[in-house]
Amino acid sequence: MSSKILRAQPAPAEPFVIHAPLGDALPLVFDSPHSGFALPDDFGTVATEAELASSCDAFVDELWLPAVGRGATLLAACFPRAYIDPNRAADDIDAQLLAQPWPEPLQPRAYTLRGMGLIRRDILPGRPMYQRLLDVTEVQSRLDRYYRPYRQALARLLHERQQAGGRVWHIDCHSMKAQGNAMNVDRGAQRPDIVVSDGLGRTADPAFTAWVADALRERGFSVQVNDPYQGGDLVLAHGAPAQGVNSVQIELNRALYLDESRHATHAGFEALQRRLDDFSRALIDHVTRSL
Repeated sequence: MSSKILRAQPAPAEPFVIHAPLGDALPLVFDSPHSGFALPDDFGTVATEAELASSCDAFVDELWLPAVGRGATLLAACFPRAYIDPNRAADDIDAQLLAQPWPEPLQPRAYTLRGMGLIRRDILPGRPMYQRLLDVTEVQSRLDRYYRPYRQALARLLHERQQAGGRVWHIDCHSMKAQGNAMNVDRGAQRPDIVVSDGLGRTADPAFTAWVADALRERGFSVQVNDPYQGGDLVLAHGAPAQGVNSVQIELNRALYLDESRHATHAGFEALQRRLDDFSRALIDHVTRSL
């Protein structure tokens, strides 16, 4: 296949796209919150397009898309996480970025202190996103126009898919650099093919998390669980195994399918997509048996 190269797109008409299942909808929802790369008009960043691309989970939505043909639903963001990150809590804001005080208490998490909060301070180590302070109304607009619609769409899909059988399974889809950089907790470490995380057992039944990890290993992937990632805010917000919602985060090593220096797919893309489709087929069988 010819390489797909990640390039910025015009401002999105909608903040997300929903790929509806073909045939009967299963209680299985995939979401890709970081694969969008349509740049809003009011971004105002000094980061280059290549630097912005380095923060994007390029083509992750496409890698998981075949599951839609088997009855799953896929939600994908159209906007870049570097603009506003739907996988962070709404109060996870770095006050150093703001021109005025935020009107409510803020609770910056560890990622925010390293420059990767709801609004990124740095695009790469030592490389700032902005040469200006952001107006509070500007950040609130990002929340209202992009962040909340995406989060609300995911909540609605999970609720709708749970209604029939009382249970729903949620796969939060991401990619990770092949090696951690200075902004990561695993700086300099070579990463496995896949990291599966469930908030250290809070967002999914541990038996389901173990099943996911084992099913991926059976397909030839090296897999770590909750290391170095424990799960972002989307699985933490929605995962509630006691209430029938199992949420796990899956991080794919970009080296499997992407030339990170060019932000372009390589020959491994189609092979990885087939392996993930095989996993999705097994996952659907597992979900169906569980119901």
